[in-house]
Formats: sequence, structure tokens, C-alpha cells
Amino acid sequence: MNLSKSKVIFIFILLITIWLGYESGLRRGLLFIIAVGLGFSLYHASFGFSAAWRRFTADFDGRGLRAQMLLLAIVACVAFPMISGGDVFGRNVSGFILPVGTSVIVGAFIFGVGMQLGGGCGSGTLFTVGGGNTRMILTLFGFTVGSVIATSHVHVWHEMPGIGPVSLIKKWGWQLALMANLTTFAVIVWVTLVLEKRRHKKLLPQTKFSSTWSIRLLRGPWSLTSGACALAVLSILVLVSAGRPWGITSAFALWGAKIAMLIGIDVTQWPYWSGWRSASLQKSVWSDVTSMMNFGVIFGALLASSLAGKFCPHFKISRSAIVSAILGGVLLGYGARLAFGCNIGAYFGGIISGSLHGWIWMVAGFSGSYVGTRLRPMFGLTVEKVEL
Repeated sequence: MNLSKSKVIFIFILLITIWLGYESGLRRGLLFIIAVGLGFSLYHASFGFSAAWRRFTADFDGRGLRAQMLLLAIVACVAFPMISGGDVFGRNVSGFILPVGTSVIVGAFIFGVGMQLGGGCGSGTLFTVGGGNTRMILTLFGFTVGSVIATSHVHVWHEMPGIGPVSLIKKWGWQLALMANLTTFAVIVWVTLVLEKRRHKKLLPQTKFSSTWSIRLLRGPWSLTSGACALAVLSILVLVSAGRPWGITSAFALWGAKIAMLIGIDVTQWPYWSGWRSASLQKSVWSDVTSMMNFGVIFGALLASSLAGKFCPHFKISRSAIVSAILGGVLLGYGARLAFGCNIGAYFGGIISGSLHGWIWMVAGFSGSYVGTRLRPMFGLTVEKVEL
């Protein structure tokens, strides 16, 4: 464990927190710390959505998918009554209730392909960049480019046929909506158990650890179950503190738009950046809650990788890996804007909000991930198989 490096990172995180608290209020500082915790947890649990989906479609390894269902179930049990009530401790709380339509289906499918070529999802890209994965920096670059390209005409996609926003909480009441979601989670878990046992003749073992819990807490690795529980608690804290679910990819569009303006492209004429979004182009990215939290996730993963002694960037990247990273990133960014978000904002955030679009996103995104997994060998990327 590199204590000197870890101490420097921790002090830097502390200074940013104090600065945010002073400049923007205690709530901003709290959200940054929560985001650091998210990055820390994602890294130590290796909690990725793209790898979990790839391993299930390629080898019926359902451990990652079951962890996702556990995460969703815990948060939904708390979020549904909160969102139904509309406030917590006097603070307004709302979910991501977004339209169901062509753009969600197409965008999520494109995003799913990009997940497998780029090597990560929205949250996965952030925590692997923080962990020192240099290839994922290229994916993040492509993510930003794809996001800003989409904003130039995404309004056309959003005008395509659809049925509009559907809130299951409003339609059925939060109790019935919750029961329906929990039942669906349980069915998905059951399917993974059946298929996993059929393929491997037994259920795959969970990660075994030799270190004590106190050392493992700092150095990792964590089990997927531990990671799901930690992420659930932190996601609930985001909902209470920010008044809405955790989101990621709108910040990439903002970063791309700011860079575009620096090189002379006037994005303010694009419909996406008109209205309330136009003000964000004139402000610091630190004033944008989503951007600030993204930075927190990166710093959290950086701290975790440093404590684990695993922060060791490698700069020798093959040409095919560079192409797949950038191409995958562009698909991720473009798909996310069409589908109103990524695996966090649209899939996770949508489902825990009781929005039908979250489930539509999952089906379309999973389908795209299946296709992307089949395309990986064309770019020299591996598809993991369980070795017992």
C-alpha cells in the first residue's frame, strides 16, 4: 500500500471538499464525498455493468447480474416511497421519469454495443480511468465526442414515435409498483441461477478473501455483494442530497460542448443547448452537479487503487485497442444522449424511479451488449470464460 501517495490524494480530496462547501454550500461538499465513496466502492468491487453482461451472455456467469438486481432492489425499496411522497426532510425528491420511444430503444442498443467495444459503461469508464487504465482515457475521450455530436441533432431523435413518460408509481401506486419490480428482479435472478447451474453443473463460487475485513475495506478487493450494498447506500444518499438519482453522462456532453466552443463551434445555436442548459455553458464545470460528482468518482477510484497498490498506468496500447476504445466511446456517448442517459442515469436511475423507460433501456442495452460481445474478437478484445 503506497501510503504517501494515498495521503496526498486524500488531502487533495479533503481540500476540494472544503472548497466546494465554502463556495457552493455544504450540500455540494457532501455530494462530492458521496461521489468519492461511489468511485471507491466501484473500484474495490470491480462493479461494472459491461463486464457483468458480457460474462452472462458469453458464459452464463450470472454473478454480476445478480449483484445488479440486489443493488436495484435495495435502492427501489427506499426510493419508491420517497419519490411517491415528493420530499424527504423538507427537500424535494423526484425521479428520472423519461419518455419511452424510438430514441430510447435505438440509443440504448448503440450504447450496449459501445459498452463492449469501449470496455466500460458510464460508471465503469469513470472508475477505470481513476484506477489508472490508460485505454479507458481514450474511451472517455470518445464518450465526450459522441455525446457532443449527438446534441447537435438529438432533438430530431426525441421527436420520433413514442408513448411519452410512464411512471409506474403514479400509474399503480408505489406499493404495487415496488412489488412488480421486486418480482421482476427475482425472476431475473432465478433465470441466472438456472442457466449458470446448467452451464457449469453448479453455481459459481463467490470471491474468497484471506485478509481481515479492516484491511480489505481499504485495500480491497470487495465481493460483488459488498459492492452492491455499499453502492445502494451511497445511491440513496445521492437521492436525498441531490433530490434526484445519480447521473453521469450529461456531464460528458457539457465537457464536449465547452471544448467545441473553445475551437470555434457555436453550440449555443443547437436546440439541445437552448433554454436552461445554455447557462451551464457559461459556468465552470464544477458548478454542474453531475460533472462535480464525476470528478469525485474518479478521485475515489484513484484513492482506492493507490491504497491497493495497483495504480500503475501502462502506455503501450495496440492500434486495434486504440480504435476500439475511441469507437466504443463515441457509440457510448451518442447512444446515451439518444436514450436519455447511460446504465446509471437511464437504466439504474430509471428503474429506481419507477419509470418504464428504465426497463426498456435495459432490454435494448442488453441486446446491444450481446452484439458488442460478438464484435470484440474483431478488435482483438477477449471475451472472458470461467475457468474452474
